[in-house]
Amino acid sequence: MPDFMFAYHGGKAPETPQQGAEQMAKWKAWVAGLGDAMVNPGTPLGKSWTVGAGGVAEGGGPNPLMGYSIVKAANTDAALAMAKSCPFLVFGTIEVAEMKQM
Repeated sequence: MPDFMFAYHGGKAPETPQQGAEQMAKWKAWVAGLGDAMVNPGTPLGKSWTVGAGGVAEGGGPNPLMGYSIVKAANTDAALAMAKSCPFLVFGTIEVAEMKQM
């Protein structure tokens, strides 16, 4: 079964500690519900910079990367179904990509 990366884009931090705790509980339930399919739940990311041939730009552009996860799924449709159930979707979007073997 291939691995897929979920790249979390956009969104904003919860406005109150209570909202943060509620979101964290939903996140932990989602991760637990994926069972062995969750290879690496990843981590939230901080401020980012974009490096290009023309130099370095502060920030992640209009749709910054906020975090990532690695899941194992039978195919792309199965990975997309997992992403569609993720509680992060109330904040932003999830980019799903199969991780190719080198």
